[in-house]
Amino acid sequence: VDFFNQINMLYGTITEFCTESSCPVMSAGPRYEYHWADGTNIKKPIKCSAPKYIDYLMTWVQDQLDDETLFPSKIGVPFPKNFMSVAKTILKRLFRVYAHIYHQHFDSVMRLQEEAHLNTSFKHFIFFVQEFSLIDRRELAPLHELIEKLGSKDR
Repeated sequence: VDFFNQINMLYGTITEFCTESSCPVMSAGPRYEYHWADGTNIKKPIKCSAPKYIDYLMTWVQDQLDDETLFPSKIGVPFPKNFMSVAKTILKRLFRVYAHIYHQHFDSVMRLQEEAHLNTSFKHFIFFVQEFSLIDRRELAPLHELIEKLGSKDR
């Protein structure tokens, strides 16, 4: 939930720069393009703009977090058997928003003087997903160099 809130807030600061015309495709640099499918309403992945993809994503994640059968709020109610699978999918998709921001909008982040906040948020996210093996290494490829730099300073 915290990672969702952070990335939502960070993306919110650059939405005026991430538009249908500036980002007609959801990407993380020229080699990585993401298509949206939620498995329910949109079963076959569709190519869409970054703002549309991120809107779909944030709405989908919020729906998952609000689902009492997936994220029970009452003490003593167990998490479902598919919880880990759902959590991994959420985190993999949230990573894509970080990747998009770093590849397509880092200049705007710098102009807004938010790079320290973005970097701290991303570092916390990466250390968490790596500690618990929550995102496949191949999915992290768009930010591999940054992830290596973040890790090398602390080891």
